[in-house]
Amino acid sequence: MTTPRVLVLNGPNLNLLGTRQPEIYGKETLDDIINQLRTQALMAGWELVALQSNHEGELIDAVHAARLDGTLAIIINPAAYSHTSVALLDALNTFDGKVIEVHLSNIHKREAFRHHSYISSRADGVIAGLGSQGYQAALDAIIATAKNA
Repeated sequence: MTTPRVLVLNGPNLNLLGTRQPEIYGKETLDDIINQLRTQALMAGWELVALQSNHEGELIDAVHAARLDGTLAIIINPAAYSHTSVALLDALNTFDGKVIEVHLSNIHKREAFRHHSYISSRADGVIAGLGSQGYQAALDAIIATAKNA
């Protein structure tokens, strides 16, 4: 039996978590968040693969690879690419598994240009404004959905 796999993608500037605007994004680093998720996934019998990139094409390539490598779900915080990347949306539209979009902050309480996400039209769920707990909730939902499938 193959271990179920989830891909966690993080977009531009999220490598600066913990130091970049902690009043908005919190004090946890991306490594802190990913380590918590790895533990959560391992306890549920899942494999977690994580990638952060400041380069749109690298994120797109990861989605393309996930189509073929047995990945069942993607948790994505596209960051600023949420509001700009039709290319990332197109890539996600080629992925047959679950997609959950996560934002640390509530994008709807921020600047008007952040209120629209191209990615949301593909996402099976969107979690915004829960900080790092949003990632944990996304993983819980993916695991629960797979158990009920």
